[in-house]
Amino acid sequence: MRWARISLFALAAAVATVAVVVLRGVTFYTDYLWFVDLGYRQVFVTLVLSRLRVGLMGGALFWLAVMANLWIVRGRNRQLHVVGGVLEPLRPGRVLGLAALGTLVVAVLLGLALAAQWPVVERFRHATPFGLNDPFFGLDIGFYVFTLPFLRLVYQFGFLTLLAALAASAAGHYLVGSFYLYGDRITLQPRARLHLSILLASALVLKAYGYRLAMWQLLFSPRGVAFGASYTDIHAQLPALRILVVVALLAAALVMVAAFRRSIRMTLAALGLVLVSSLAVGSAYPSLVQQFQVSPNELSLEIPYMEHNIAFTRAAFGLDRITESDFPATLTLTREDIERNRETIDNIRLWDWRPLRQTYSQLQEMRLYYHFNDVDLVRYHLDGQLRSVMISARELNQAQLPAAARTWVNLHLKFTHGYGAVLSPGNEVTPEGLPAFYIRDIPPRGRAELSIQRPEIYFGELTHDYIVVKTAEKEFDYPIGDRNVETEYEGRAGIPMGSLFKRLAFGLRFRHYQLIVSGALRPESRIVFRRQIMDRVRTIAPFLLYDSDPYLVVADGRLFWFIDAYTVSSGYPYSQPHPLGLNYIRNAAKVVVDAYHGDTKFYVFEPDDPIIQTYSKVFPGLFLPEQAMPAYLREHVRYPADMFRIQAHMFLTYHMQDPRVFYNKEDQWAIPNEMIEAKTQAMEPYYVIMKLPGSDRSEFILMLPFTPVGKQNMIAWVAGRADDPYYGELKLFKFPKEGLVFGPMQVEARIDQDSRIAQDLTLWGQLGSQVNRGNLLVIPIEEALLYVEPLYLQARDNPLPELKRVFLIYGNQVAMEETLQKAIDRVFGGVVEEPTRPSDGLTYRELIFRAIALYRQAQERLVRGDWAGYGQFMDELGEVLANLEQMDGGQPPEGGQ
Repeated sequence: MRWARISLFALAAAVATVAVVVLRGVTFYTDYLWFVDLGYRQVFVTLVLSRLRVGLMGGALFWLAVMANLWIVRGRNRQLHVVGGVLEPLRPGRVLGLAALGTLVVAVLLGLALAAQWPVVERFRHATPFGLNDPFFGLDIGFYVFTLPFLRLVYQFGFLTLLAALAASAAGHYLVGSFYLYGDRITLQPRARLHLSILLASALVLKAYGYRLAMWQLLFSPRGVAFGASYTDIHAQLPALRILVVVALLAAALVMVAAFRRSIRMTLAALGLVLVSSLAVGSAYPSLVQQFQVSPNELSLEIPYMEHNIAFTRAAFGLDRITESDFPATLTLTREDIERNRETIDNIRLWDWRPLRQTYSQLQEMRLYYHFNDVDLVRYHLDGQLRSVMISARELNQAQLPAAARTWVNLHLKFTHGYGAVLSPGNEVTPEGLPAFYIRDIPPRGRAELSIQRPEIYFGELTHDYIVVKTAEKEFDYPIGDRNVETEYEGRAGIPMGSLFKRLAFGLRFRHYQLIVSGALRPESRIVFRRQIMDRVRTIAPFLLYDSDPYLVVADGRLFWFIDAYTVSSGYPYSQPHPLGLNYIRNAAKVVVDAYHGDTKFYVFEPDDPIIQTYSKVFPGLFLPEQAMPAYLREHVRYPADMFRIQAHMFLTYHMQDPRVFYNKEDQWAIPNEMIEAKTQAMEPYYVIMKLPGSDRSEFILMLPFTPVGKQNMIAWVAGRADDPYYGELKLFKFPKEGLVFGPMQVEARIDQDSRIAQDLTLWGQLGSQVNRGNLLVIPIEEALLYVEPLYLQARDNPLPELKRVFLIYGNQVAMEETLQKAIDRVFGGVVEEPTRPSDGLTYRELIFRAIALYRQAQERLVRGDWAGYGQFMDELGEVLANLEQMDGGQPPEGGQ
């Protein structure tokens, strides 16, 4: 029975091993086919070879090093002394056999861990200089970004291997009887003593090299008032590390002397010397210098190091590229100025993406299985002008299919793609408060210059599962009335499944037997997977960081996804890390994915970035030059939002370049808050079309205002430019400090304090509507600022937001009108129709409730002594009572309930 159980266990283990190997092999094979289909065969080969090279070499070196030392363990057998008696030692051959198997398992695990470090090795092998040296060691920044991580990896691997060899050798010598413990005595054979001493001395020599690496690592020290080497690091920690290098080498020599003198005490003394020196010289001494020498004189001693931190941080995050100008923020804006900047006015975005997505969903999803995942802002040249346009893809969400319809055929052969997109101007509203569509409906219809000839969306943000195209089962294309139009995919994507072997491979990969046996598959059928665009680009280039918000554009009659890609590092010396952990970033590449064909192209937009140059050497052919991007795509490039957020966050502190001001944080800035849907949150960067001060043409920019820490007034705003020839430039405009410039929350407060606005908002809320505020936009015009905020209403039980009012704030004037133009007319002069009051058009019953509410609000104003507010409420109460009098002698008309 025992042998039967062992045999059964062995059989199960063998079957499991074979299954794992087969499944991993299938994944490898199908991944290869996927890369070949995309035209990135060489990228796949490089990725695989890089992992294999690092993993196999590391695992093999570890195994050989440990086994070589165990081979040395071989010696004549001695008695093995253990507590309670004496045993015969194991035969050396058996020890080696067991050790070889155990070491192999460890080596495989270590190799797998090392394989994940392939980017470190490849960046080292193809390193590109930065052309900038650090201020203390005089080494190029590329040494810290590319070389130092590799040296640390080699050091960690070497130290781990030596410790493993030392532990294995000690255990081996013990098991074969080369040394034994008896009472408090340790007895070693000369051969064992010499062997173990050499290993221990080698570890100490390697430790000395670790101290040398720690010297370079000082440029990343968090000890001082600013990130990077501080006064203590340079004047105390650096000398201490030099001493520790000498101590470690001396200890290694003492260990070898002890081996020949057969002195265990000398060996222990050598190890104790390293430990005590590390604590006393490496830790205690720098701490004392920091506490008693630096802290009392911190500002004067740390100034040079703060200067390095400021300069290197600004360079690492591209803040040194920001050009600064003054912005007077005057109150001299005239109607003529408004008309002269009509292109800016006509592009002020009134639709916030949150309510607009809900509105799109209600008006344009058409069917349960369609979904608008996001709304993006892009720009187009329309009617001779640059116009901001909101766009959203109508994607297919298979999870919203009825449960009974989620069959394998429907999910993978039938419902394969979304259809079309919705486009509307960011500033236009219908009389009903709804978006004025440029492109709408299924099939898409609207403006000819934005027409979509290929509306099918096979690749998007919601396309998570695989599909099979060109099958005997026609694909659902789009609905018309009570019938469905069907189609067959005509694009380039997909891996042919004509052979039984491929069908078996994909059936095993996706665990779907239907891929093997389905009669719907034909010789020309193709399987398409990794259709989710972020998964797609991360698989091709996993070494890049990607923006969290892909955006869609209509270009050349097709739909394309844009994704900004970043090169990042945490190895830029003296640069303060961002909370995400990186301390260097560049928007090195733009990725474009064809929503129909799936073509995925990487275009380099920061050719001077050493990291992208290095990856271009590692993966020749992956990256295309910026000039290779077609013009119809190039005009849709945006300044990347995530990088702008990171730069803005760092700039809050690192706009201060005077080390004394920096030390005291005298001019620390903050990102202001705003009201969104009745909640307070940090202001997000927003895209606008406007003329920058000093420019003679409108351009598409990303901007964000700043406030001082602890204050609500605005102190500056920054803009990232997206149009040629200024793409990538950052411009900062600073307000005069001697005057007050309202910040976003101060503007929000002014809206809330307006008595007419307050009563209208209160009434809308009482009448069952949900009142939501959109983004507050700060719009620079000439040398002044306009503040614009949209107001949306929606029924509580019907999520169809309608844009009902627009707030315009300029100086001390607050206007709330039905349109932006009416608000401008009210503030800057013009014919203004009186807006409809919330009480207009109410039923008899609603007028009664309105009258009660107005009376209560009037009494509240009376108690406060607010006679102006009291008068306004009483005036409207009079209007409400007059309306009641007109309704059939004070009785509700028939049906008026």
